[in-house]
Amino acid sequence: MTTAAAPTETGAVRSLIPFRMDRLPWARFHWLVVVGLGVSWILDGLEIQLVSNAGFQDSLHMSSTEVGFAGTIYLIGQVVGALTFGRLTDKLGRKRLFIITLAIYLVGSGIAGLAWTPWFLYVWRFVAGLGIGGEYTAINSAIDELIPAKYRGRVDIAVNGTYWAGALLGAFASFWLLDTDRVAANVGWRIAFFIGPVMGLVIIWLRRHIPESPRWMVTHGQGEEADRIVDEIEASVKAQGKELAPVDESKAMVIKAKEEIPFKDLVHVFVKKYPSRTVLGLTMMITQSFLYNAIFFTYALVLQNFYHLDKSAAAIYFIPFAIGNLAGPLLLGHLFDTIGRRKMIFATYMVAGLVLLVSAFLFKAGTLNATTHTIFWCVSFFFASAGASSAYLTVSEIFPLEVRGQAISYFFAIGQIFGALGPVLFGALVGEGKERNPLFWGYILASSIMILGAVVAIRIGVDAEGKGLEDIAEPLSKVSDDGPVEPARA
Repeated sequence: MTTAAAPTETGAVRSLIPFRMDRLPWARFHWLVVVGLGVSWILDGLEIQLVSNAGFQDSLHMSSTEVGFAGTIYLIGQVVGALTFGRLTDKLGRKRLFIITLAIYLVGSGIAGLAWTPWFLYVWRFVAGLGIGGEYTAINSAIDELIPAKYRGRVDIAVNGTYWAGALLGAFASFWLLDTDRVAANVGWRIAFFIGPVMGLVIIWLRRHIPESPRWMVTHGQGEEADRIVDEIEASVKAQGKELAPVDESKAMVIKAKEEIPFKDLVHVFVKKYPSRTVLGLTMMITQSFLYNAIFFTYALVLQNFYHLDKSAAAIYFIPFAIGNLAGPLLLGHLFDTIGRRKMIFATYMVAGLVLLVSAFLFKAGTLNATTHTIFWCVSFFFASAGASSAYLTVSEIFPLEVRGQAISYFFAIGQIFGALGPVLFGALVGEGKERNPLFWGYILASSIMILGAVVAIRIGVDAEGKGLEDIAEPLSKVSDDGPVEPARA
């Protein structure tokens, strides 16, 4: 017998949906979620890498400043998209938004490949950024609500880390498509811009088969439909020969639907109810964003100005750098579920900061070369990448379901704003490569910021491993959890 959401006299529903979703063993349904939703970060990495290679510069007669603005306008679009679609994700649902935002990205990136003038490119790069920014909120919310608690940490961290798979794909695509001996200069970069939309068309078809989050549905008055979806998921799991744990009636929650959360209630959640979690989320998002943008957007300048590599040679060093960033979340992700969130966040942030600190002193002493300096970056960001991915996981799981999308959007936006200071500051510190001392102090600053993030995480972090989302932060729509659950249907 399946226990479904049962209405009470007050108009609330008593539901076991969170418990039923978390007791599921790993099955094909979860792979569908990972593949269908996880591609967003691959697309983001692909987009950033294509723009950084600036294959369109000569075709559109753009200066270096204009090329840089093409990247900036994309990041601005991400922030606007996150803020716009974050609230809609909480109001209209996860599925509707992860379809809409991917469609916006497809249109923006595809049309950008048809650009004949800089302003046209800027407009559609902004649109593509809108879509990807919205993806961050809808996808993180959906993944955390659809994946069982036992696997949530490793899955979320691995998926966020696949940004670097997209960056690698963009690097290899640029290597072939921007080679004018193979492809005409005015054609190769346009084909490169179509790679993401082609991938997206396949993924948007997959996403049609991913259901709405039952957790979101039951808090928005759609309890019966939510139960039907969970019934179907459980049936598919059983059809694969997997067993389900018995339903624990004591895990039921009484939920009274709330269609929309007023902004004053959102402020209350962040400032009054969970102030330490707000500090934790902001610290993690700001520190990782500053470090990444500072180093990632200037590493080529360091290789060129201090180690005298040309642009082509410097681009080759990106490959091991990206591989290290991709490997960290994939290899360390499961430890966030076993060793624990606080300990692993502390460890990854601290090790990343200390390795960068050591490299700063060696850089100042002049004992590094291009290869050894890149090795230090690879080791530091192997750990930093897992830590950065856990920042999105943390913000997503430590706040109530009804404001999850908005929490991700606000914290992401603030992190991006602070992160935008990194390239400007470090670009000025690199200068023409004649003086190492300014950049040395820049590295000291970046490493200190990561170490500060580690200390904050170990002091006020949340031990969320293995816990249901509703146990970490009760839904705002929860009114009671007393009394047994009455079966609504067999």
